[in-house]
Amino acid sequence: MQEQESIKAIPSNRLQFFPIMMFATIMGLGGLTLVYERMSSVFSFPIFISSIMIAISTFLFFVVLFFYILKLIKYKDEVKKEFSHPVRVNFFAASSISMLILSIDFRLFNMQIAEIFFLFGAVFHIFFTFYTIKFWINNNLEMQHSNPAWFIPIVGNLIVPIAGVGFVAKEILYFYFSIGIFFWIILFAIILNRIIFHNQFAPKFMPTLFILIAPPAIGFISYIKLTESLDFFAQILFNLGLFFTVLVFVMYKNFLKIKFFISWWAFTFPMAAVSLSSILMYELTNYWIYELFAYILSTITTIIVLLVAIQTIKHMRKKEICIME
Repeated sequence: MQEQESIKAIPSNRLQFFPIMMFATIMGLGGLTLVYERMSSVFSFPIFISSIMIAISTFLFFVVLFFYILKLIKYKDEVKKEFSHPVRVNFFAASSISMLILSIDFRLFNMQIAEIFFLFGAVFHIFFTFYTIKFWINNNLEMQHSNPAWFIPIVGNLIVPIAGVGFVAKEILYFYFSIGIFFWIILFAIILNRIIFHNQFAPKFMPTLFILIAPPAIGFISYIKLTESLDFFAQILFNLGLFFTVLVFVMYKNFLKIKFFISWWAFTFPMAAVSLSSILMYELTNYWIYELFAYILSTITTIIVLLVAIQTIKHMRKKEICIME
């Protein structure tokens, strides 16, 4: 009965244009949940905050998954269009990344649920990685199609080792890590070429610049999980994540007048990633500057997630999200 009411809540035309980018909301909320879990462990924050957030994140994941499966059943052609779109195809990996993030979230509460989310997330993510790279190779893409959203199917491979430690052999986790690091370097060169020598991004994609933060920040955490060594390469990854964070904030004027798009959620997960890397760096070094970074970045991440969530709810109530673009 409740499912029928939920279906009626989205008119058919809105269900038809229910965007795959909605999974990015889970990435942002799940990432913030991780931040508060680590703040609880390292800085004695109250655990109930992360408990509430994991419940919200998990509930929203299944809500988004339910409606997207419903869209697949009723509007298969629309899903095919997204799956063959040069930009939207990259957001399918947000669904598997959401599972991986939820897997890490649940490690503190229930290892069995965490393992289930990990297994589904890892399998789906390697599929989306291969499909997306095959898509890039087989299609005549133009330079204006490139944008930081291309990092999404790549960054997910760096999350797998964080979620998978203790569940599968390290050799498998190194496989994912190798893919993520290699293609991050390749894609960064392509995106930097686009940014410097070609037309500016469309306004809706400007927030995706924040995705530049995620690969080195997540790569740092993943590398530490695999090697348990704060060596020269780990320091490079952490500092690159910090550099890109400062860079996007120096460019704050570029974001002030942007009309709301669901792509605003691109702000959220990368900020959670750099917050988590700062907390981990403090754990490893016990140096006060990293504690300061952890508090500042976690606060900024919380504010950004709240602002984007409020805007999302506001525009959903106005019926301005699940519409044809």
